[in-house]
Amino acid sequence: MPRNEGTLDRALRIILGLGLLSLTVAGPQTLWGLIGIVPLATGLAGFCPLYRIIGLSTCPLKKKSDVPRCRTAGAAPVQS
Repeated sequence: MPRNEGTLDRALRIILGLGLLSLTVAGPQTLWGLIGIVPLATGLAGFCPLYRIIGLSTCPLKKKSDVPRCRTAGAAPVQS
């Protein structure tokens, strides 16, 4: 599965996901906080299915081409 989230995007998703999940044990203590699983999972995986559907990627681009530099899990390093 190719990655389509950049570092900042992933970090914000993880923080948001953990914040929402904390609502199940603190604050209003409702199960609505479980919605935080979605941004947490996509942030940890580095892949967002919705981004793929709409053709969006927040991965940084190489300087001389339009190919995203994000790698798939287990792929060889990108040669510069």
